[in-house]
Amino acid sequence: MLNRRSFLGNLCMMSAGVTGILNKEQLFTGSNLADADNDLNRITGLLKGKEPVKWLFTGDSITQGAKHTHGMRSYPEVFSERVRWELGRVGDVVINTAISGNTSMDICKNLDQRIFQYHPQVVLLMLGTNDAATQKKITPDAFKANITTIIDRIRAQNAIPVLLSPNRIITAKAPERAALKDYVAVLDDLAVSRSLVYVNVWAAWETGLKEKYKGQQHARLLNDPLHPNGFGHQEIAILLFKAFSIYDPAAATCGGPYYEGAI
Repeated sequence: MLNRRSFLGNLCMMSAGVTGILNKEQLFTGSNLADADNDLNRITGLLKGKEPVKWLFTGDSITQGAKHTHGMRSYPEVFSERVRWELGRVGDVVINTAISGNTSMDICKNLDQRIFQYHPQVVLLMLGTNDAATQKKITPDAFKANITTIIDRIRAQNAIPVLLSPNRIITAKAPERAALKDYVAVLDDLAVSRSLVYVNVWAAWETGLKEKYKGQQHARLLNDPLHPNGFGHQEIAILLFKAFSIYDPAAATCGGPYYEGAI
């Protein structure tokens, strides 16, 4: 017999086309806003509660923090420092199952290993950069089907999905991923249709971060045409903190100074 879990797991697929990008301010309206706010309220409740929380991050090399941080912390590690140290939630567990080179298909085919064996309360997902690579042959429609499957499976486990878009890349130096904007458009649309908490890193890279770094955000925040450096990871973490209402400009993880003790 084909149960619901097996059915959802078998929805991973490959096919074609999606367009249209929304600004962050346009993402939630009507019941979508209420549903997304409900997820945010649940996350806020977890952060204010006394029970330990399992936060699970998954995705590709960006979320893994592989190679390109030069020893600095990846955004899941910055998140861990904010939650477990600065907020004093020492019992919380932050798990990172991201793997360099992975696509939505890779995670969709291994959901139990990558997510559900850990029984997380919150699952944070960033994908798209590898899906958009021409050699992967994963179309925007297939990407949408895979992300939808992952989200539905997360919700079926009564966990909260949080979607992050990829950062912008230097397409002139990575032409094989020139279509990444179309995959981000899929995430924008899913954020509305699936009523998701959505951290639009892509939009912020060209708005607030562009202003902050005076148009030099690529030079300051990327280690190569695709991957954020340690400073780029901190900026992604800050966007996440703002989404969860735990941003404090005086905190070191949020860009404040690290005070050293007396020697």
